[in-house]
Amino acid sequence: MIEPHAPPNHHAGHPGFAGVTGLFAALSMALGRKGDARLAVRLSGLGSGDTVTDIGCGPGVAVRYAAKLGATVIGVDPAPVMLRVARFLTRHPARVRYAEGVAEAIPLPDRSTSIVWSIATVHHWHDIDAGLREAHRVLLPGGRLVAIERQTKPGSSGHASHGWSEDQANAFMDRCRQHGFADVRVERTTTGHRSTFSVVGSAV
Repeated sequence: MIEPHAPPNHHAGHPGFAGVTGLFAALSMALGRKGDARLAVRLSGLGSGDTVTDIGCGPGVAVRYAAKLGATVIGVDPAPVMLRVARFLTRHPARVRYAEGVAEAIPLPDRSTSIVWSIATVHHWHDIDAGLREAHRVLLPGGRLVAIERQTKPGSSGHASHGWSEDQANAFMDRCRQHGFADVRVERTTTGHRSTFSVVGSAV
């Protein structure tokens, strides 16, 4: 259950995805996620010359979408089963690579990417501060950070609790500012019956 003042990473204790359960999760995530990918493209201002790092890429829906738009994309995920499904579904890998890793230890050099996405995964980060330090480290000056989470309500439990309340989105925005991101804002987007909170900022 989401407590009223739960931190933005209130599901940090999630055991992760593995085995048959992880495979089914990966396959289910491979469907119906393009809306978040389109939102990430819009919020980040992605162009064909960008390099995107997708933290917690899962089965790679947003990775493949960005690559089709001409970006070079690195999908990072801690779960080998997610990466196996992502590689299997990536039919044209010329601009795509996948790597095992976590937000707190991104397997990339300093200032090597122009966009960092975290789509429906910040609520699972083990350490918000370490994740933001890493995002800032790998971003080029002026690079964009986009974190997208489903809108949830305090008191939600089970699957309905995976996401952010407005307070959690604002708390993450504040942490971004503390870690040197500029022009940080929260956006709420509603498509049909689904609403999301997004935090967007720039590295300086």
